[in-house]
Amino acid sequence: MTRFQRSIASFDASPGLRTARWLPVFAALAVLAAPVTAEAARGARAIRAYDGTWNVVFATTRGNCSSGYSVPFTVIGSRVSSAGGGRVSGSVSRAGVVAVRVSVGASHASGGGRLVGSYGAGWWRGIITGDYCNGTWQATRG
Repeated sequence: MTRFQRSIASFDASPGLRTARWLPVFAALAVLAAPVTAEAARGARAIRAYDGTWNVVFATTRGNCSSGYSVPFTVIGSRVSSAGGGRVSGSVSRAGVVAVRVSVGASHASGGGRLVGSYGAGWWRGIITGDYCNGTWQATRG
């Protein structure tokens, strides 16, 4: 059994009174921090609103590149990545604005656009199998 140098009865009860003085300060800080915390939570939900796998269909409007290719992308938070094949890097903002770079072998392209709900659309340009091309893309969340 452990023996203590001081008995429990010898501890001063007044520190509790000193702590009580700080309760209004802590309460005021909590009230000030609540809107910031709520705003951060709304921002996190806004970014997470685009999470999932997106099926992106590319159409060529200029150049000698095939149209109709469908490529799956993954969105997690503010990051865009490949859901299969090729290297994809990019970002999506809280407002749904997208910027992406894609490369497969010697072909590479970049593009931008906007996601709204479960749909998206935008533009792209790049060098595909040696030809400079550009066009549009449309996306649906699957």
